[in-house]
Amino acid sequence: MSGLAHYLEDEGIPTTLIALIRKHAEEIKPPRALAVPFELGRPLGAPNEPDFQRRVLQNCLELLEEESGPALADFPDDAPGADVDQEGWACPVNFAAPVADMSDEELLTQTLLQEISLLKPWYEESKQTRGGRTNYGISGKAPEEIPAFFASLVVNREDTASPVEDRPAPLAFKQMADDLRYYYMEAAIARPDARVSDLEIGNWLWGETTLGKVLVEIRDWAMESENKGFKALATTAMVPTHQRHRTKHG
Repeated sequence: MSGLAHYLEDEGIPTTLIALIRKHAEEIKPPRALAVPFELGRPLGAPNEPDFQRRVLQNCLELLEEESGPALADFPDDAPGADVDQEGWACPVNFAAPVADMSDEELLTQTLLQEISLLKPWYEESKQTRGGRTNYGISGKAPEEIPAFFASLVVNREDTASPVEDRPAPLAFKQMADDLRYYYMEAAIARPDARVSDLEIGNWLWGETTLGKVLVEIRDWAMESENKGFKALATTAMVPTHQRHRTKHG
C-alpha cells in the first residue's frame, strides 16, 4: 500500500494509510502513514472494540490535513486487552512444558503432533460456533502433516526440502506456519467464559507451546540465513513484534 500511495498521489488523489510495520513506512516513505503497534493482520488493534477502532481511523484520517509529506505519525496506545476485573484467560488444554532439546527431530515431531491432537476437539468446537468458518487451510495440508517439516527445519535448516512439489520451502513454511497459528489460536479461544487479548494469547502461543519455541528457533537461524526467502520472512513475518523479545535478534 505504501508504494501504491505514491501512484495515487501522482494522479492528484490524497492518501493516508495504516502501517503495521513502521520500518517499511520509513523506507518507502508514503505521503502519509500512521504507524501502529498492533499484531500483523489487525490494523485497527482488536476486534469488538468499536470506540478504539474509531480512534485509530480518526488519527489516520487526520493525517490528510498534512498538505505535503512524507508524514509519519505514531498511534500512542496498544490494543485493548481483557478487562482488569475479569478472571484471567487460560487455554482449555494444559500442555506439558515446551520441549527444551531443539536437536531431537523425532521428539519435536511427536510433541507437535501431541499438541495438535489435544487441541483438535477445541478447534472443532470453535469452528462450529462460527458456522464452520476457519482461517485454517491456506497450505492445503492437514495439521498432522506439518510437524515433520517444521522439526526438520529446526534441525536441518535450509537443507530441508519443501514438502510441496510446486512451492519453495520458504513459501511452504510461511503458509503452514500461518495455518498452525490459526489452528492453535482458534482452539485456544473456544471457551466462551473469558475474553482474551492479543497479548495474552500471544504469550501463550509463543511462550507456553512447543510450536512457539519451534517457530522462534526457525526465525533465529533464518535471520542469519543466506537463503533470501527465509531471511525475508524472518525479518518481517515470522514472529509478531510483541513476541520478538523471545528471539535471538529481537
